[in-house]
Amino acid sequence: MAFFYEILIVVYLIVALMLIGMVLIQQGKGADMGASFGGGGSNTVFGSTGSGNFMTRTTAILATLFFIISLILGNQTADKEGTNEFENLEVPVIEQPADSDIPVAEKQEPSDIPN
Repeated sequence: MAFFYEILIVVYLIVALMLIGMVLIQQGKGADMGASFGGGGSNTVFGSTGSGNFMTRTTAILATLFFIISLILGNQTADKEGTNEFENLEVPVIEQPADSDIPVAEKQEPSDIPN
């Protein structure tokens, strides 16, 4: 089960990086305005509007995978039972003094005479 969880974490990271890359590669909606007036954008790899469908679809698929993997990882993490040091906050932790050979100085009475 732990192996599946680690694989899922790696896939989650790869999908997240791919999603960030796809969002950064895409052009804004205002960039198509120049292509419609003959701005020379029609000689691109996907055509003037051809990349919109491919990149939009790829981004949607990556976003869906990102959310599905997020839900699976959240469910896996919530089901894990582990010891939590903050489980019982009602009982204070009392530090035990360490046994040592160093003598502890006795408390002196306060005096009115300065040293």
